[in-house]
Amino acid sequence: MKTCLHILIVSLNPHERLKKTLSSIFSQTYNDYRVIIKDGGSKDGSLQELIDSGFFNDHDNVKIIEKPDNGIYEGMNQAIEAMFDEIGSDDHYCLFLNCGDTFHDERVLERVAPYLKEYDRDHIIYGDQYNLIQQTVVSSTPKINEFSLYRNVPCHQVCFYSTGLFRKRAYEIRYRVRADYEHFLYCYFELKAECEHIDVIICDYEGGGYSETKENRKRSANEHKEITQKYMPRSARKYRLMMLLTLAPLRTRIAENPKTSRIYNSIKKRIYSR
Repeated sequence: MKTCLHILIVSLNPHERLKKTLSSIFSQTYNDYRVIIKDGGSKDGSLQELIDSGFFNDHDNVKIIEKPDNGIYEGMNQAIEAMFDEIGSDDHYCLFLNCGDTFHDERVLERVAPYLKEYDRDHIIYGDQYNLIQQTVVSSTPKINEFSLYRNVPCHQVCFYSTGLFRKRAYEIRYRVRADYEHFLYCYFELKAECEHIDVIICDYEGGGYSETKENRKRSANEHKEITQKYMPRSARKYRLMMLLTLAPLRTRIAENPKTSRIYNSIKKRIYSR
């Protein structure tokens, strides 16, 4: 049994959202974890207020690092470095939560813990998310293959990574929006990571963040094209055409509309269950 899980949180002027996320972690019935908070230089006083209020007094499993960064992925890399300063081997898992995201309920880690065990090679254990904007469960694909990876990957808030998957390299920070997507493909294609879906809703996803602005959606599309061409050069063009022929842009709008997302995701879950 792997003995410890590291939960990595990157923050910058989080206001009450950091406290919300931490409260969700601290309420878990399973407590064999460490928390690393990597703050990029918040000016809103929220982190210091938590420290001064004694919020962390009963939680000696929290490490706080205050260090400037040039974006969320560099901040995540700094959190990874701090994690490796604490562990001497790769028999651990790590999970990234954004400020404002929470575990779905207090028993999430208890349900996941049996899966966090030794494998013959590095693993990614991933579950599902509850989208707070759409007010619906978003199911992850139960089977990872090249086409499912072209479409998308499970969001990092539902993925428990073997820490060895970050030992060789962490996130490529030149990708401003899609670095986590690129790293998942790197784990699958280059490191041959095993990917296992579990029927657990891991997090309540806040949404509406950095990657979902109009400007970054365009950047995301450009980065997606570059990354898929890198990892699946023989198939990317075919998959792009398949997505267009199956009306992927329309399906995305339906999936993101709070009025239709529940029906859409219910149908998707039924298809996945087959």
